[in-house]
Amino acid sequence: MGYRGKVKEQEKARALRAQNHTLADIARTLGVSKSSVSLWVRDVPFTPTLRLRGPHRHPHPAHEAKLRQIEELNRAGRERLGILSDEALFAAGVALYAGEGSKTDGEVRFSNSDPKMVRLFCMWFRRFFNVDEKRLRGRLYLHEGLDLTAAEEFWSALAIIPTHQFHKAYRAVPDPSIRRNKHEHGCFSVGYGCARTHREVMGLVRALLSSETLPG
Repeated sequence: MGYRGKVKEQEKARALRAQNHTLADIARTLGVSKSSVSLWVRDVPFTPTLRLRGPHRHPHPAHEAKLRQIEELNRAGRERLGILSDEALFAAGVALYAGEGSKTDGEVRFSNSDPKMVRLFCMWFRRFFNVDEKRLRGRLYLHEGLDLTAAEEFWSALAIIPTHQFHKAYRAVPDPSIRRNKHEHGCFSVGYGCARTHREVMGLVRALLSSETLPG
């Protein structure tokens, strides 16, 4: 069906995710790959199933309370932020780059294993800078044994960068201490080789961190 998926499958996947079905369950139900499901439902709120204990498998009260608090504060967070204005999004992107972006002169580069962070960076970068799409590059860091093609398609669709603009992927030696499904898509890096644009970004970062821009 192609990695972007068919509309009906995407709608069914989103509906099942909203009912707190796992990615694996949805993939089995629809007969599609888990990586496709992960991409389709990435913005659908999901509450983990309560962990059960004992012979009768009763929910642990402390865990129930924790999940209720998380959901309550997630809702409060959405209400407090609301829809970001351009000014708020602009400042948020600068702060994101200050924490996670490359400071080496010559290239704007942002790396992360969290798809939502990468998506936010790409949205911010395209919105507030004059970006030549043909100069954008992607690079994937993925442990050996994980599906390289699926991971490249996942990040390509999310970052909106065609795979032919990806550098050769770096395949790391598997780490037995990390669950295989924890970073199944690896860590992705978005690069833009333009010294002036990088200096423009860094000028904003330095302005953000300057005491002159902070409230008194």
